[in-house]
Amino acid sequence: MTHADLIEVLQMQRSAYLSAPTTTYDARIANLRTLKRMLAENREELTQAICADYGNRSWHESTFAEFISAMGAIDYMVKRLKKWMKPQKRHVDQTFFPGGKSRVIPQPLGVVGIIVPWNFPINLSMVPVATALAAGNRVMVKYSENSRTLAAKLIEILPRYFHQDQLAIFDETGGVGIEFSKLPFDLMMFTGSVETGKSVMAAASSNLTPVILELGGKCPAVIDSEYPIKKAAEQIIYAKQFNAGQVCLNVDYVFIPEHRLARFLEDAKVAAMALVPDIHSKDYSSIIDDKSFDRLQKMLRDAQAGGARIVNLSAQDPEKESRKFPLHIVVDPASDMQISQRETFGPILTVRTYQSEQDVIRYVNAHNRPLALYVFTRDKRLSDRYIENIMSGGVTVNEAMLHVFQDDMPFGGVGHSGMGHYHGYEGFVSFSKLRPIFYQPRFSAFSYLYPPYTATLTKLFAWIVKFKSKAR
Repeated sequence: MTHADLIEVLQMQRSAYLSAPTTTYDARIANLRTLKRMLAENREELTQAICADYGNRSWHESTFAEFISAMGAIDYMVKRLKKWMKPQKRHVDQTFFPGGKSRVIPQPLGVVGIIVPWNFPINLSMVPVATALAAGNRVMVKYSENSRTLAAKLIEILPRYFHQDQLAIFDETGGVGIEFSKLPFDLMMFTGSVETGKSVMAAASSNLTPVILELGGKCPAVIDSEYPIKKAAEQIIYAKQFNAGQVCLNVDYVFIPEHRLARFLEDAKVAAMALVPDIHSKDYSSIIDDKSFDRLQKMLRDAQAGGARIVNLSAQDPEKESRKFPLHIVVDPASDMQISQRETFGPILTVRTYQSEQDVIRYVNAHNRPLALYVFTRDKRLSDRYIENIMSGGVTVNEAMLHVFQDDMPFGGVGHSGMGHYHGYEGFVSFSKLRPIFYQPRFSAFSYLYPPYTATLTKLFAWIVKFKSKAR
């Protein structure tokens, strides 16, 4: 796939957009339903393709996190699209514009480019695609080099559902991502690492292409001194073992009161063994590739060499051939260790002890803003304090990651964890141009404000300034 090939598809889609720039409600609904039908009719084949790309991917986790969630998001859009598309009435300043009308009309941007990561390749492609189609756009999608089996299957089946001038999919055959990010899209969305996100943003800037960046970050959890420690351990361990921890929203490190550490480690081991008694089970996903497997091992060796306490929650060791990696906990690592400085993105959990709420707030705020914050407490005052004092992309209270499955809430990062939103109405807005339109009435008093500026006009302006300066 060359730059010329990509440009050809872009020009085809842009020409189709310009020939019908305001996609009708019926056409958008038809596109959404076709997208859902494509997922439903090919679900098993696509699930097998994802499993092949991973080496082993849990069927249940693929079904839940990829297909159920994506099709649910599409259903949500279908039910609400008519309301979202309605022009919005806006206030008109009657001082100078009596009789005028203001409207905001959501219109398609044009052609949207989406760069997809490997960890949830259906969800993280099809939810943005659905949002772009709901907003009336044309879409080009580029998959990861770690999703080549899936990309090949999608490229094979796509012509049965969409013409290429509406939706086009591209495989990563080497260098495609770089060329893709250089295309003059009307909007580009990237999900992936911070470093690659910076490169994508730099490439997009040459075309002044706006970007939505969904990045990662070290997401913290904090357990208060009263929250049931067994329940917290079960919830966090479930999240950490989901997809073998390869989730940008996953708990990266957890704060535990010092006096509850031993109990948490005991309960965490029990939970891990109950959930995944054998890492070779087909229900436990593999690490995506050898490079990622080696990175996780290096993190553990670095922490061990630095004197950190490491707890293997399984009776088994990492296995390179199957890339199965059991969940480990690293207790109170030093700040210069690799695991303290970079996102884990795997089944390694850091545990830090704390004595006061301010310890937690101070530590998190001394680092880049995370994609998510998880607070485990039944004290609303305490959860509110953490939410008010720690900025993150999103928050789940008394669980991990569940805010991402709420279709009526925006999803996105802040700072190093990303910019912009998708999901729900806010996603529709992100993929649209909210176009402000003012309608001037037949008779306009505004012409009385034209020069030459007379003494009477000077007095009028002075009176208006005085009137508007009064407190109201």
